[in-house]
Amino acid sequence: MTPSDNALSAPAGPGAAPTPPRPGTPSMTPASRVARYQIPLLIVGAIVLLAAPFVAYPIFLMKVLCFAVLAASLNLLVGYVGLLSFGHAMFFGSAAYATAHAVKMWGLNPALGVLFGVAVAAAIGGVVGLLAIRRAGIAFSMITLASAQLIYFIALRSPFTGGEDGIQSVPRGHLFGFLDLADNLTLYYVVMVTTVAAFWLIWRIVYSPFGKVLTAIRDNEPRAISLGYRVNRYKLLAFTLSAALAGLAGSMKSLVFQIATLNDVSWVTSGEALLMGIVGGLQTLLGPAVGAIVVVTMANSLSSVAEAVLIVQGAVFVLVVMLFRRGIVGEIQAALNRRAARDQTP
Repeated sequence: MTPSDNALSAPAGPGAAPTPPRPGTPSMTPASRVARYQIPLLIVGAIVLLAAPFVAYPIFLMKVLCFAVLAASLNLLVGYVGLLSFGHAMFFGSAAYATAHAVKMWGLNPALGVLFGVAVAAAIGGVVGLLAIRRAGIAFSMITLASAQLIYFIALRSPFTGGEDGIQSVPRGHLFGFLDLADNLTLYYVVMVTTVAAFWLIWRIVYSPFGKVLTAIRDNEPRAISLGYRVNRYKLLAFTLSAALAGLAGSMKSLVFQIATLNDVSWVTSGEALLMGIVGGLQTLLGPAVGAIVVVTMANSLSSVAEAVLIVQGAVFVLVVMLFRRGIVGEIQAALNRRAARDQTP
């Protein structure tokens, strides 16, 4: 036996350093241990999404999906850029009105109507973003809130929005000429695929070099500026992307419920989107979806006592802030990371 063999086979003393892993043996880091759960979760999630309309009411499920995209769009801005918007309903509602008007009055195909709604929301986001990104903190939030109220009163007074009645009886039509969206089951799968694509896009943004710059701006904006990044350009692009995604949610909602109303552009909708993100977990990809499930289910369950909905939502918000500071998904991820770190400790 060689001296090196004796060194490898000898037991370590009390103060000795832990034996390093053998060459070629991969070490499991906490991140890699958590990542091994992703594939099973994706498979389970796909099965649940495909089977859900046979268990629950498709309209309810589509409402959850639409609000999940809305909450995810806000999370992209708040969680990954650090910009708190109080007026995301202006993008959600303006796209809903634009899609409803284009499909009903102009006779556009549903796909073109949705694209038109997304384009309108992105355009409004670009204009509002040019004003808002020049400020930070509460000033930024107040600019978004004031802009949202402006959009609300435009929707209230403009003749093409239908005023307090909104735009009703929006035809769903046929997608690509052969998918009859009047069938709730068909429409559910279209909305589901669109929602999955939206979450995939957010995932690509967050983990791209562009997304890394956004998180750097969130964590230390002066340092990002000192490194040569044009921070305002990144903020404006992120704001516009977030607005477009919120518009996608509003466009889908107008086709699902076949109506666009003032409630879509009200500050209450902005507050609900923020609540969904906080309950599910900001700075997580699936947190907004979990938050949407909780909030929408709660609102539907308490629909018979409408005055109690806001009370219960407020109580849930307080409990989450006090007990689950990272949100539901955030706390689960933190627990998995702690467990992986303990397993890694020799």
